[in-house]
Amino acid sequence: MTTLLITHPASLTHATPPGHPERADRLRAVEQALEDERFAPLSRIDAPLGTLDQVALCHPRAFAEALVAAAPRSGLVQIDADTLMSAGTIEAALRGVGGAVHAVDEVMGGRAANAFSAMRPPGHHAESIKAMGFCFFNSAAIAARHAQTAHGAERVAVIDWDVHHGNGTQEIFWDDETVLYASTHEMPLYPGTGAPSERGQHGTIVNAPLRAGEGSDEFRDAFESALLPRIDAFQPDLIVISAGFDAHWRDPLANINLKEADFAWATQTLMGLADRHCAGRVVSVLEGGYDLEGLAKSAAAHVQALMRG
Repeated sequence: MTTLLITHPASLTHATPPGHPERADRLRAVEQALEDERFAPLSRIDAPLGTLDQVALCHPRAFAEALVAAAPRSGLVQIDADTLMSAGTIEAALRGVGGAVHAVDEVMGGRAANAFSAMRPPGHHAESIKAMGFCFFNSAAIAARHAQTAHGAERVAVIDWDVHHGNGTQEIFWDDETVLYASTHEMPLYPGTGAPSERGQHGTIVNAPLRAGEGSDEFRDAFESALLPRIDAFQPDLIVISAGFDAHWRDPLANINLKEADFAWATQTLMGLADRHCAGRVVSVLEGGYDLEGLAKSAAAHVQALMRG
């Protein structure tokens, strides 16, 4: 089996204003990096269009319908200070959901070894009834819940190494003992959540924040001391990665100093746990990363690790 790469041109049609960090060039940079000959073995597919029923796995249907109704036919509609909708936003967001769900179907069905859904806008800041932080629908959370409802997964672990804490994923699974949410991120930083004391109703939330200026050593220590033992003990049936690459040293929106090798190491480490507990089943979903060079190189290192390269 091969690694599955899921993309779609609709990701480019979610428009943001000039100077906005979450821009279509992010996806162009990732796609260009993955055109290198070493990625020729990838299985590639366009993301299907997600449905409101899939969105409703983690967001009330009324919330999703209200977002669809708010979409402009032209121009931009502001949702919050930095989250805007264009005419292409809803299709892009639904393709992101569809890509994450399809990745789960292919991996849980044994047709792909693992998968990376490289789509935008990102999703991990989207709470059950709130779009925020560039995010509309929480694709990683929807992927986790879809694995349970459609494929009978009893326990799913969502690992989030985006430099900004995934408040949305944490909120969605706060009182759910069947989903482990484990995050390393910079703190203090937007959105302000993610303290170690935030543990959820059943102790299935694990936060290991990093301080501004920290880098590879501290990141790997947080992974090894705080996250990995909890994932190992949880014995997941699937690992979902919220793969943000804005902890890269080049990124303009944060102050953590990771290199591409750190993302490759984290990927390989999680794959080792997946081999032990869930037949290697890993689904990765793109989140942040706002320096184009850092994003492209980091995503390439991540995918090469998924390919066991």
